[in-house]
Amino acid sequence: MNFHLPLNEMTTAEKLHLMELLWEDLRRDPENIPSPAWHEEVLADRQRQIEEGKAKFIPLEEFLQSIQEKIACET
Repeated sequence: MNFHLPLNEMTTAEKLHLMELLWEDLRRDPENIPSPAWHEEVLADRQRQIEEGKAKFIPLEEFLQSIQEKIACET
């Protein structure tokens, strides 16, 4: 199935809206989205770090604040 989207004519807001619609549709059936092999490797590494006491955790609020600060610096 081929699609032609006028991406060159779309605004950034329109492209983001289209992406949101696609993600919303994909989330309806997540078991049909294959997970790449590297995801399992990353999760295994993180689990190993937790078990070895080497994992570092920060509160969610602190993480969200750091993301907001990074975004603010980029604009």
